[in-house]
Amino acid sequence: MTTAETTVRTVRTKVRKPWTPSQIVLTLIGVAVSAVFVAPIAAALLTSLKSEAEAAEIPPHWLPEVWTGQAWKALYETGNITNWFVNSLVVSVLVTAVVLTVAALAGYGFARTEFRGKGVLMGIVMSGLMISPAVLGVPLFTTVQQMGMVDTYWGMILPQCAPAAMVYILYKFFQGVPRELEEAAFIDGAGRWRVFFTIVVPLARPSLAAVGIFTFIASWNNFLWPYMVTNNPDLMTMPNGIATVMNSYGIQWAQLMAGGLMAGLPLIIVFVFFQRQIVAGVAHTGLAGQ
Repeated sequence: MTTAETTVRTVRTKVRKPWTPSQIVLTLIGVAVSAVFVAPIAAALLTSLKSEAEAAEIPPHWLPEVWTGQAWKALYETGNITNWFVNSLVVSVLVTAVVLTVAALAGYGFARTEFRGKGVLMGIVMSGLMISPAVLGVPLFTTVQQMGMVDTYWGMILPQCAPAAMVYILYKFFQGVPRELEEAAFIDGAGRWRVFFTIVVPLARPSLAAVGIFTFIASWNNFLWPYMVTNNPDLMTMPNGIATVMNSYGIQWAQLMAGGLMAGLPLIIVFVFFQRQIVAGVAHTGLAGQ
């Protein structure tokens, strides 16, 4: 037996150290917090597998007495789920692309260029963080109506592309990029645009990923604005379409839970696969300690 094999066998047979009290407490807290977040999803899934009569029983119970997929089938039959999903995907992807472009250019401009009125303009942009989107609903709708974009994709997309928070996130990141990297490129003859796309943007990938994920989630979950600007059933997004089905057929809890799970599934997938980018992006922006 070689030395390497002996070492491997020794490691495998090594007795694991018992947990310390602090590890046990932290594990129990983690399990409790996880249960709090998982419980609503589990309840929604189990309710969607009940009949409508059983789902409406008071008091409710967790496990279905009769397992059935009737709610899912009825949701597909009564609503245009595929069309709503495609609309949500188109709107969210385009909003994310526009916000990434605008926020990156604006954040870099504020961080690296000097011009008259920069402080005032930055203050105006940051004031958007203090204004609720609901307050701007009526003026935005009036503007979109005057531009003839009611019941259009662009009417849903463009008003969501004023990303004050995303500009601030990227502005803080660009401030932390060493100026020496850009100055070295300028000495070599590179222009501002080339420096931005070949040096700054690659360095900003974690922050851009976080901004893109946050924007996509916010746009996908946006119920109020698409509801205000769209009356065409063929242009409805997932939240609006599911709400329309529920209003038309009354409160049917099994269908409501099935629709909610379908609307939330893409967001769960995004979070599961991109949670590292979210954490890394926030860490790179310097917002974690603010």
